Parts: sequence; structure tokens; C-alpha cells
Amino acid sequence: MKKFLLTKLCFIFSFTIVLFCLSSCSKSSDDSTSFLGDSNAAFDSFGSTGKSFSYQAEGYNDLEENAFISVDETSTSTFSVDADGASYSNVRRFLNDAELPPAGAIRTEELINYFPFNYEQPDGQHPIALNGEISSCPWNSEHKLLRIGIQGKDIPTAELPATNYVLLIDVSGSMRAENKLDLLKESFKVFADQLTAADKVAIVTYSGAVATALPATSGNETETIKEALSQLEAGGSTAGGAAIVTAYEIAEANFIAGGNNRVILATDGDFNVGLSSQDELVSLIEEKRELGVFLTVVGVGAGNLKDGIMEQVANNGNGTYEYIDNIAQAEKVFIHEFKKFHTVGKDVKVQINFNPSHIKEYRLIGYENRLLAEEDFVDDEVDAGEIGANQSITALYELIPQDFPSTTGAAVEILFRYKLPEESFSIETDLNVFNGSTPFEEASENMRFAASVAAYGMLLRDSDYYGAATYEQTKIWAQDAATFDPYAYRSSFLDLISIAEGL
Repeated sequence: MKKFLLTKLCFIFSFTIVLFCLSSCSKSSDDSTSFLGDSNAAFDSFGSTGKSFSYQAEGYNDLEENAFISVDETSTSTFSVDADGASYSNVRRFLNDAELPPAGAIRTEELINYFPFNYEQPDGQHPIALNGEISSCPWNSEHKLLRIGIQGKDIPTAELPATNYVLLIDVSGSMRAENKLDLLKESFKVFADQLTAADKVAIVTYSGAVATALPATSGNETETIKEALSQLEAGGSTAGGAAIVTAYEIAEANFIAGGNNRVILATDGDFNVGLSSQDELVSLIEEKRELGVFLTVVGVGAGNLKDGIMEQVANNGNGTYEYIDNIAQAEKVFIHEFKKFHTVGKDVKVQINFNPSHIKEYRLIGYENRLLAEEDFVDDEVDAGEIGANQSITALYELIPQDFPSTTGAAVEILFRYKLPEESFSIETDLNVFNGSTPFEEASENMRFAASVAAYGMLLRDSDYYGAATYEQTKIWAQDAATFDPYAYRSSFLDLISIAEGL
């Protein structure tokens, strides 16, 4: 009997231990699922793309979409131009991973300005040309659409000024992935092929410490530059603030007076040593921009991408922000748009005066974190965006017309201010745009394509303002406006619309 009871007690004890272990394993699995977000979404993404990380660790700034403003209350709208293209390629990365992007990743103006537009070149004293038009609004038949087009002067490749580049490359442990440091190394090899003997390039790396991987080297020493890139390896923490200081010191030491001086910061933005907060890094970069050195920020990777920090660092450093998700995007940035590294106008501001006899209300589409106060327009101390050589920039306003609009006078007056790259005072020009009854279907291809991308952005954000727009209709608008399509970016956009619609 005793032997039986002893055997029974051993069985119960063993069974209890098994249950405890199963419970612990289950809890561990639940915790992992919580980190990954929705378990089904995580499983689906892993199965389709090999992705085994969470997007929840990525960092995006909140953007509250612009609302309609009464002209009677505020007849003037002021903003800084946005020459970035990062949002489009980052959104593409989400869609290709079968995920809808978070709202903070969707900056509609960057979606539009990812594409080149067929604007006329400047032909006068200004290195920047303005154009504009008004048509009916495709997603709300009661409204109208204002397009503002800005075109930077083209510079023949043979006439580009000598450039002093400093590549500031994050080699910390968080960059140890094929879509991070490995992709950057191949991307910068593409970049190296574009350099000439008149250029020079240095490479600074940072992880737990900052190092110079290549001192300033002539741009025609292509193999030396590529070999230095090949030797880069990831590991350690991320001392971003100290690295930025070092990069600007090297840029200043090799400064080309009358030439082009630029730091290209390449990272996932996951700074964690020294200066690491967005405010600290922005303050540092604001100080450094006074040196006359421009900035390009290149983001890579997924899972811990700090998009918000990188976008604000670029915005406040006389710079632009790009995101590279594949080698084709690297070719876009470093070959097709290489001239963007040569600024033709800095601190570029736009101010719109709406005629109350024509316009009742207006809404700027996108540019939420580029808005300026009315008095900032004439204040040359206030920083704004840059335009590169042969670069086009577009802005759209949705308009609510007056019930009985005037038949005379301009509907809007566009004032435009910029500085030449080496100057500290701004130059002003202007353009009047007149009201009319142009239906959207008869508007310029520039208008129709820009509107299709804007509608796409609003649908992705689940905006309050997309009206009658649908993905299907957006695709039709884009298809009908793809005659001008260098490098087939517009036709590729049609595929992204289809992916978004399916999600």
C-alpha cells in the first residue's frame, strides 16, 4: 500500500512539473507575440517575406493633417519647400512587406516630390522657375485644386562645381543586416562611380567610437574608395552626436570655397550614445549648418528605423532625407538624381495670398511639419528647405471657391523667397495664378499625376479629406498622366497602388 501511494505521489509531482513547464513556455510565447504585435500579421509577414521583426520599435513623428482654413480669417499661407524623397521609398518598403504603413511614415508632399515633373527650366535671372494652375478637384466636384510647381536650374554634368564630400556611415551593431550596412556599402560604390578628379571624399564611421576609414581622397581614385567601403564591418553602440561633430570638422578642414561641400549621413537613426534625443541632435545640426556645409541623410533598414529623427535632422541642417530600400533606389539617389547634391537655392519659402473674392477656404495637402508663420517669410534667420540642380518640387492646395467668385483679378498670388547657396540674404519673386473652369480631365499632366499621388497618400492615411477618391480611380488618374516617365517611376507607382488596394 505504501509503495502504491509513493508511486502515485511521484506521478502527481511529475505531472505538476510538466504542466508548469508548459505554462512557462506558453507565457514566453505570448510575450514574444506581444513584442511582435499582432501574431497573425507577424506570422503572415514572416511567411511571405522572411521578416521576423516588429515595426513597433520604429520611430515616427506624429503629423496632424492640415485642415481647411477660412480666407476671411487667414488669407495667407506660408511653408518651407520639402525636397525629401524618403517617405515614398519607406512606404514602398511597408507595402512590399504586406503591411500598411503607420500614419507618421506618410508625408504626402514627399510622396509627390519623389517623382520628377515636366516643368520648364528657368530662363531668367533666377536659378529657380515657378509655374501654377487651377483645375477642378477630382475627389470633390464642388472644390478646386491649385498646383504650384518649382523647378531648379539644370547644370550640365561637366559644369558641376568641385565637391567636398564626407560620408558619415553608421557601423554600429544595429546596422548588422543585409538591408543596412551591406546595402549601404553597395550603394556608396554606385556613388563612387559618379565622382570626378575635381571631387574629394572622406569616410567617417561610428559605433562605440568614431574613426576615419578614409581620409579626404580624390574622386578619381575609385578603387581606393570602394576598397575602404568593402572593409566596413558592423558592431558596437551608436555614438551619433560625436560622429556628426567629427564629420563636420573634416568637411571644414577640406572646405572648397566656391564649390559644393556636403556631409552624407547614412544610418538607421538608432542613436544611443551621447547626444541621442531628437531635440539634442537637431540643436547640434542647426549649429553646424552655419559652416556652409550641406547635409544629406540616408536612412536604411527596418525594425528599428528612426525616421522621425532623421527627417528632422535633415530639415534643420540645410539638407534632404532619402531612404534606400534596395539597390535600384540607390541608383535613383546616386545616379539619376546625383545633381540634387548640388544646391541651387537654399532656405526656400513659399507664401500664398488667397483672394477672398475668389476663394472661400483652402487646405495645404501635406507639408504639415514645414509650415511657417507669416512673418517667417521675410525673416532671413528662419531656416527652410533646399532645391538641388534640375530638381522639381510640387505643392497642392485644395480650394473651396466662393459661391459667386469674381471674374476679375488673380485667385492667388504666390510669393517665393530663396537664397543663393553661399549667400545669407534672400531674393524674392512672384507668380499670379488666375481662376478658371478647367476640368480636371483637361488639366496638365503635371496636375493630374500630382493629384493621383496626393489621393494615394490620403487613402493610405485614411484621411478625412479623400472624398470620392478610391485606389481604383487613383490608378486611372495616374495611368492617364504617365507620358512623362523618365526611369519608369510612374509606371512602378501603379503597382504600389494595387498592393495598397489589396491590403
